[in-house]
Amino acid sequence: MIDGPYFVLTVLGVLGTGLVAGVFCAFSTFVMRGLAALPPAQGVAAMKSINVTALTPAFMAVFVGSAVLCAVLAVVTFVLWPDEGTVELLLGSALYLFGCFGVTMVANVPRNEKLATMDPGTREAAAYWRSYVSEWTMWNHVRMIAAAAAAISYVLALA
Repeated sequence: MIDGPYFVLTVLGVLGTGLVAGVFCAFSTFVMRGLAALPPAQGVAAMKSINVTALTPAFMAVFVGSAVLCAVLAVVTFVLWPDEGTVELLLGSALYLFGCFGVTMVANVPRNEKLATMDPGTREAAAYWRSYVSEWTMWNHVRMIAAAAAAISYVLALA
């Protein structure tokens, strides 16, 4: 069984990845559906506002902090190579770092940056909004599943 500081890091990994999964679950299950139901100009304006306000220290601490924690857990696991939980710890770290954090950087952020350049009331924004909602939400599903799977993997490492 994992113990000491390593146990604490793993529990924090469960909490961080679980919290991020919850935020992404909310977006996938009702926030994006609600925004998509609005007229495009209102949906674009609302999402642009959400994207700015999402960069709060509290959310970024959990989101980026979880990525740092996952990286630390992966390095510590490689160095210590514990008798139990090694596969689960490495899998949890990889799921979050690549499936959640990585997907955010290569799929969701570029779409957010493109949306940020658009005036909500334009035809260009209305046309982009349709594909944005669909593609952004699809990649958000991936992030949600990866973060939840990372949390589950860390829990299994503790068992």
